[in-house]
Amino acid sequence: MIWIEEIAKYEGKEVEIHGWLYNRRSSGKIHFLTIRDGTGIIQGIVLKDEISPDTFELVDRISQESSIIARGKVKKDDRAPGGYELEIKGILLVHSAEPYPISKKSHGTDFLLSNRHLWIRSRRQYAILRIRGEVTFAIQEFFNSKGFTRLDAPIFTPSACEGTTTLFEVPYFDNKAYLSQSGQLYAEAGCMALGKVYTFGPTFRAEKSKTRRHLTEFWQIEPEIAYANLDDIMKLAENFTTYIIQKVLNKRKEELDILERDTKPLELIKPPFPRITYQEAINLLDKQNKVPKISWGNDFGAPQETYISQQFKLPVFIHRYPAECKAFYMKRDPKDPRLALCVDMIASEEYGEIIGGSRREDELAVLEQRLKEFNIPKESNEWYLDLRRYGSVPHSGFGLGLERLLAWICKSSHIREMIPFPRTIDRISP
Repeated sequence: MIWIEEIAKYEGKEVEIHGWLYNRRSSGKIHFLTIRDGTGIIQGIVLKDEISPDTFELVDRISQESSIIARGKVKKDDRAPGGYELEIKGILLVHSAEPYPISKKSHGTDFLLSNRHLWIRSRRQYAILRIRGEVTFAIQEFFNSKGFTRLDAPIFTPSACEGTTTLFEVPYFDNKAYLSQSGQLYAEAGCMALGKVYTFGPTFRAEKSKTRRHLTEFWQIEPEIAYANLDDIMKLAENFTTYIIQKVLNKRKEELDILERDTKPLELIKPPFPRITYQEAINLLDKQNKVPKISWGNDFGAPQETYISQQFKLPVFIHRYPAECKAFYMKRDPKDPRLALCVDMIASEEYGEIIGGSRREDELAVLEQRLKEFNIPKESNEWYLDLRRYGSVPHSGFGLGLERLLAWICKSSHIREMIPFPRTIDRISP
């Protein structure tokens, strides 16, 4: 047995492919089989005169997505998918599939999502999930190369991190617990022990939103660095993003081709990225009449982020937002206490925010006051306050949403295709 992605090594040799029948067409005395095995697809040629009558008849009735083992000789053919084809000498039907519900005809989104367990076998979804795998590998490779330690944050948490209105509450024996909105607070504890860490895992937001940029369950990457300032994490973020993009361009060209992704905009992604303040972003918006303007103190929504991204060919950093529209843990700018030392990275090509970060508040008394202002219980956050009692230092970090990054890389119109089994406000199955 060999894998299809390795087929070029076996030109002129007889091999065995274990996979599934993706498609079949016939032309008189020839059957053309498209076989997939999860690593790629290959065209198999079955000639009536070169195979037993029983086998030729068997091939004629194999149903789509039946599992098969095909044996044959590898032949180079630039016209075939992947550049090679298999001259089949024998075929074994492992399991005959029932009539497959996903056909070549157009299907509605709800139907496809209800059959997501089967939909992921399609070429487009295959390509997306292969790119996702490459990105997750690149994430860990990047941070390992920079001396970071991966820190796994808990899923059950005792309190809110990003605000109480977007929490999933769950019973926890005789207490209440919440599904994690972020691993950040635990990453802060980790960086005090290990210097520089990153968390990488699922996070949950009970936002009643149906936009193309929102999921209720998504994966987030959150580095945290002791003694780092806002500029440090902006440099880290642009290098991190560039590294991932370059990895996908180098390693997943075939998958990007399947998606018909124009890679020219991605090839431009190199540091430094442009940086503008919140006020400068407001000024940009004030000069146009295409999207609604916002008053100072409000956060940007999708229309504003889209417009701002249109003004740049690279991702753009927007920094120093009004503190009133940001989280409790963000440190104020000493030059202007109205502002938080925070930053958002807006992706190019109108894909909105993919990274949000800040310098963290490191003074105990100030953080205690912030908890009061945000109506967050002090009791369940005493451990977090301990980080300011025992050797507090300046520290900073950011969070990147994996699915939003993938939507940009794949140029997808909706984030729900970027995760194997999406969870949204109205979907929790399969």
